[in-house]
Amino acid sequence: HLYAIDRFIRKHDFLTIIDSDNLVDAEYLNELNIFFDAGYLAVQGVRKAKNLNTSYACLDEAGDIYYRFIDRKLLFDNGSSASLAGSGMAFKTSFYIDCLDKLIIEGAGFDKVLQMEILNRGKRIAFAEKAVVYDEKTSKSQQLVKQRARWINTWFKHAGKGVELIFKGIIKLNKNQFLCGLVFSRPPLFILAGLSSVSIVFDAIYLPNMLFFWLFSIVSFFLIFFIALTYFKAPKVIYAALFKVPVFMFLQVLSLFKAKRANEISTATVHYYDSTLDELNKNPK
Repeated sequence: HLYAIDRFIRKHDFLTIIDSDNLVDAEYLNELNIFFDAGYLAVQGVRKAKNLNTSYACLDEAGDIYYRFIDRKLLFDNGSSASLAGSGMAFKTSFYIDCLDKLIIEGAGFDKVLQMEILNRGKRIAFAEKAVVYDEKTSKSQQLVKQRARWINTWFKHAGKGVELIFKGIIKLNKNQFLCGLVFSRPPLFILAGLSSVSIVFDAIYLPNMLFFWLFSIVSFFLIFFIALTYFKAPKVIYAALFKVPVFMFLQVLSLFKAKRANEISTATVHYYDSTLDELNKNPK
C-alpha cells in the first residue's frame, strides 16, 4: 500500500482500501466522508455478500453479519472502535502512513497490525454501516479450509497483543483499548464452541450449578446472533443454510490443522460468480 501511495499522481487527503473483486456502492465515498468530516481518521464500512450461491457462501456471510454486529456496530456505538475487516476501510492518508511507515508486515493479518497501531495511538475507528462494498464469499469447501487456516494463524499470531491491550486499557482507564483488546484476544467462534462444549460436560459432572450459567450464555449467544441477522436484513437463504452449520464447523476444525503453514497457502478468492452493481441493486441481499 505504501508503494502505491508513493506513486500517486497527486496527493490525496484520504484513501480507501478494497479488494480487487469488490463492487462499490454508489454512495460509498459519500458515506465515508460523513465520518471524516466529523474528525475521524479511520473508518470501516460494510462488506456485504456479492454471492449467496452455495451454503458455504451463505454461512460465510452469516458469520460476517454476526461479527459486523458485535465487533463493529456494538463496539462503535458503545464508545469503542469498529474492528477493521481488511477491505471496505478508509483512512486519512497522513495518519495511515504514520501508522505503517516503519513496520514490516509479513503474512496474513495486515488489518490487525494496522488496528493495533491505531488503538495504541488512542484513536477510534468509526463504523459507517451505509458505506457498502460487495465482496465475493467463499463458495467451495477446499477454498474455505485454506481461508480459515490463514485466519486462525492470524489469531494465534496476534492474540497476545490483544491481552496486552486489555491491560493497557485497564491501566489507562481507556474503554476503547480495553474492549478492542477483548475482541483481539477472543478465539474464533468454532474454538469457543469446542471449549464451551468441553466445559459443559465437565460442569455437568463436577459443578452442576454452573449449568445455569451455560444455559444463559447459550441463549444469549443465539439471541444476539439472530438480532444481528435481523438488523442487517439477512435474506432467507442464509437462514436455510444454518442447518449446515455442523459441516461448516467441521471444515474449520480441518483448517486448524493447516494453520501452522497457512502463510504458504494462497487464499485469493477463486471466482465462481459474476455480477454487476446493477444486478445487486435489483436483487438486494
